[in-house]
Amino acid sequence: MSTEHYFRIKKNLQKVYLCWNYQVEEPQLSDWFNPKKRPDVITTTAWLAPVIWEGTYNRKVLEKYYKRLNITIGLVVFATGKFADKYLKEFIQSANKYFMTGYNVIFYIMMDDFSSLPRIELGPLRTFKLLSILKKNILQDLNFSFMDDLQLFLLSHIRDEVNFLFIMDVNQIFMTDFGVETLGNSVAQLHGWWYFKNDKNFPYERRSGLAAFIPYGQGDFYYHRAIFGGTPQEVLMFIEEYKKGHIRDTKSKLNSIYEHHLNKFLFLKKPSKLLSPEYNWNPDYNTPPQIKHVKITRQSEKSW
Repeated sequence: MSTEHYFRIKKNLQKVYLCWNYQVEEPQLSDWFNPKKRPDVITTTAWLAPVIWEGTYNRKVLEKYYKRLNITIGLVVFATGKFADKYLKEFIQSANKYFMTGYNVIFYIMMDDFSSLPRIELGPLRTFKLLSILKKNILQDLNFSFMDDLQLFLLSHIRDEVNFLFIMDVNQIFMTDFGVETLGNSVAQLHGWWYFKNDKNFPYERRSGLAAFIPYGQGDFYYHRAIFGGTPQEVLMFIEEYKKGHIRDTKSKLNSIYEHHLNKFLFLKKPSKLLSPEYNWNPDYNTPPQIKHVKITRQSEKSW
């Protein structure tokens, strides 16, 4: 076991070295991103992070860079009870077809009951790992339990296996290529509904005593919990802050929803890349002309 652990760490360190070695020069933002191609939408944040819309990026430039690095991308999905039965098969099938095509991918499927796992057939460069959700207090918040377990798995092995990691909701279907234009140190998903609304009405946590509190008049965007990603270290940082805030609030017998904690984290620590609502669109909404090419569609919330 110690020999296996040694070689796993050695392999990961070699990948990290390749990723950040000055000999493999990372493309400049201007080499692959052209915000002027979409004057109808917000394409750059106040802190100069790109907002990825169809037409703004040149994936071929990024492909040339990332192919040389031999990177591995992880995708975590949490599937329990009716969510596993109803959504997991379509999610994995569509992700196998469209998520990071041509790259090494590990699907981490976190479940409490492996008997509900659908038959999974994956293409080349793809594998999956089943992660058992540890038994917790039945009264404990489900999202907290999920993040608590994910933190353990990240520390024990996931961070040694992947260069980038995404956490996604299971009630989604990939519709077309979700590629390397989405990779970054910290990647946040703009909420499709709230992107088109007045920022004064964003549903942040407004109770001043709670950890996720964002005062009126502050905040940049409202981010959707459906997709969050970045380097394993960045994901670990978020989980640590989320757990700390959740535990502190629980002592006061109050709590914020998971998405509020995510928004607070991204408000304080700005994401390096934002995904437009095209990357996560809900068909229950009326589709505005700005949404030109949907990457992922959410399963109707009426079915939740």
